[in-house]
Amino acid sequence: MKSLQRLSLAVFLLGLGGFLSSFFWGGYQVQKEDLLKNMTEEKALRFYQEQYHILEKKYDFGFTLAQSLEKAMDDFNTKRITEYEITSRDIDLILNQSRSPFDTSAFHGLGAKKESVRYFKTKAMQIYGSWLQDKIFVDKPSLRASLEQVGSQVRSYEILPKKGFDVYEKDRLVYALTKASTQGLPRTHSLFFLCCIYGLCILGALGYFLPQIKTEGPAGIKNKGIFHSSMKNRGYLGILTGSILILFYLVLYFKPSYMTSWICMVDPLSRSLSGHEAGPFFLYGFLYTLCVGVMGLRMLIRYRHSPYQMLRTGSLIFFQLGFAFLIPEILLRLNQPYFDFKNIWPLDYDFFFDSELNKLIKNGGLGLFMLGWGMGLILLAVPILTYFFGKRWYCSWVCGCGGLAETLGDPYRQLSSKSLFSWKIERYSIHLVLVFAVVMTAGVLYTYWTEQSEYWGMNTYGIRKTYGFFIGSIFSGVVGTGFYPFMGSRVWCRFGCPLAAYLGLVQRFKSRFRITTNGGQCISCGNCSTYCEMGIDVRWYAQRGQNIIRSSCVGCGVCSSVCPRGVLNLENKTEKGRFDLSPNISAKLSQI
Repeated sequence: MKSLQRLSLAVFLLGLGGFLSSFFWGGYQVQKEDLLKNMTEEKALRFYQEQYHILEKKYDFGFTLAQSLEKAMDDFNTKRITEYEITSRDIDLILNQSRSPFDTSAFHGLGAKKESVRYFKTKAMQIYGSWLQDKIFVDKPSLRASLEQVGSQVRSYEILPKKGFDVYEKDRLVYALTKASTQGLPRTHSLFFLCCIYGLCILGALGYFLPQIKTEGPAGIKNKGIFHSSMKNRGYLGILTGSILILFYLVLYFKPSYMTSWICMVDPLSRSLSGHEAGPFFLYGFLYTLCVGVMGLRMLIRYRHSPYQMLRTGSLIFFQLGFAFLIPEILLRLNQPYFDFKNIWPLDYDFFFDSELNKLIKNGGLGLFMLGWGMGLILLAVPILTYFFGKRWYCSWVCGCGGLAETLGDPYRQLSSKSLFSWKIERYSIHLVLVFAVVMTAGVLYTYWTEQSEYWGMNTYGIRKTYGFFIGSIFSGVVGTGFYPFMGSRVWCRFGCPLAAYLGLVQRFKSRFRITTNGGQCISCGNCSTYCEMGIDVRWYAQRGQNIIRSSCVGCGVCSSVCPRGVLNLENKTEKGRFDLSPNISAKLSQI
């Protein structure tokens, strides 16, 4: 059996090595046709003329081409700004022609040699400076300051989007052009390498896990040197694994153009499901589902003595594969909106974004059903189901974040800190994120209804951008998953998930769920606390025979599954008695 596991490990490492090395495979060359497909004809032709050397050059790596494209677009923007921006000379001309109260007719005839440039400047100033009409200025410096403000808006909102590339278009184009220019094996033999690389990884993992049914002896969880493992206790293998995960998320979120060779390999699968080429988040969804499925099988083997854990793991695999991966892709194939029916606000923080609401409303009956479904989950499913079953109905049976934490993150669950300091940080951080999500969403809806972007003195677009960067990307992805080997498997769920905070508030104060304990049977082995991924010192409660009703508890039930004496039980009874102390503690308190 050991020899089979070693062989399987070698097969897995071969597949993983092929996946990582494919990052550097192939070549890249941008074609003129790619520009015409992704830009307006005017921009494409001008970019082609001014950046001809980029189109002629062949690149060995995707990141070198992406960096060259970014620099070329920056140079292109600089030329457009130099040609079309509102200069000090233009402002002087306006000041010389202006009178009090101000008349926007002073914008006519701005200095420029080309008629088309003069027309663009005049039109742009009229659009962004209309608020100056009939305004009285006490002196020329105050008028100049207002004109410079308008000129800055023209530069940001008119010149870059129409004549150059704003930040959003630039990111989109760099990725689109890099993917379109990808050549070599990842594109020409994508199906072959998809089957080989991922097939080796799957076969290697299964060959390593399956023999554990016999080599581990009788079913049950045993502390078999987990704190002496380099992979499972912050050793060099754990640090290496965490570093790879962190780098993957950074590239995925901020530089997807660097990973086009990986994306090209899953194009055949994407076309078969949605009818479209794969994008960065299709690759992510595929890898995510693969990890939940394969590591879920490991969970089934490891916790095969517990029917609860078997059912729970099967549920996580089902919801990730069906609801999070297959159904949204099939909806796209049917020309319907992409929609994850199990995702709930505020975890699904962009549910109320204007683009999402407009997409659902314009789609007709199905879109309105999706909108109603999402609202029903927020307002009805969360409080009702949490009242009866605690937050475990979602966090440990349905949620994709929880699914990855319970499967891929299971080897690291013991690294979750049980210190009082961590608990204090957790209480503040997760509820602050919830408040942030509520404020951001309120601002988004305010803008949607009023078309005003200023909200309590804050820019609503700035708020959503800040939330998306720090919470949606850095916290939930880079830290939430990348820190598995450093801080345990539920970093995001414990410290950052706003939906977990919402569920936890209901569970703490209005729920029938609890974990009951039998202190008389506890032998203080510490298994329960060791394996609690939410950082709860379960043994402290068990020794006192005290119910566990912590708002952070996700009800995974692993503490009960690893207890050798049956001390812990997950129960859904009446609310009565949830907050009662054990008889021993009550007796001691009565003597004081």
